[in-house]
Amino acid sequence: MAISSAHAFRDGLRQAGYVESRNVAVEWRWAEGHNERVPGILADLVARQVAAIAVLGSTVGAQAAKAATKTIPIVFMMGGDPVDFGLVASLARPGANITGVAILNVPVIAKRLDLLHQMLPRAQTIALLVNPSNPRFAEAERRETQSAAQALGLQLYVVDAQREDEIASSFSKLTTQGAGAVLISADAYFFNQFSQISALAARHAIPAIAQFREYPAVGGLMSYGSDIAEAYHEAGAYMARVLKGEKPAEMPVMQPTKFQFVINLKTAKALGLEIPATVLALADEVIE
Repeated sequence: MAISSAHAFRDGLRQAGYVESRNVAVEWRWAEGHNERVPGILADLVARQVAAIAVLGSTVGAQAAKAATKTIPIVFMMGGDPVDFGLVASLARPGANITGVAILNVPVIAKRLDLLHQMLPRAQTIALLVNPSNPRFAEAERRETQSAAQALGLQLYVVDAQREDEIASSFSKLTTQGAGAVLISADAYFFNQFSQISALAARHAIPAIAQFREYPAVGGLMSYGSDIAEAYHEAGAYMARVLKGEKPAEMPVMQPTKFQFVINLKTAKALGLEIPATVLALADEVIE
């Protein structure tokens, strides 16, 4: 979880009256992109008998938390559909000891593909960069993107990467395969690698789109999705409600109500792209 995201979570707690180190203690744990560490981290927290568990930006973490305890309240912030991933009974009534915020990255990936297609109508092969260490999320994105690609008459080339060196080599692979653009998975690992990915996309002169505004903000071409900082803030607010005694089973899973399309014009110019007026008109923000 990025520092700004941790700040947003703390702010959600603070606005509800909880201030870290004053009237609430937060035991921070980081998997640092190593999903195999997550079950051990959750087991340790359960053994410490914490009052509640927040799992932020990790579908793997949310699943591990649910498997680790049936009594300690859990609040997640995740990109997958929590019903599809077996975490809650329904979005309206989660049931059991878990609820949270679902920004539903997987369904939105079809819209990102459509925006790439509108930007580059001649590109017939699109690459999808996914993290194989988060297999269920990667497979859900792959399935959704494949369906959308077929509807648009496009070829999809899927590239796996779970380390920095693999991300670097993946760009060589996808250009060799003739990919005209790249869809970056909404997996949390790639969120923390946006600067590297932006530099690689520039070096290989290949357009790419991500879920979050942070990507064009560091030099990437485009993003389409919800505000991740707002999602972390809402997770903090939900955690505060749990700490005050509300039951996760009765707290509906929150979902984003707005999505933002951001284009970096400087990057488009560097890539030699002329953005169609119809695409530019859709942008909520243009970075110049």
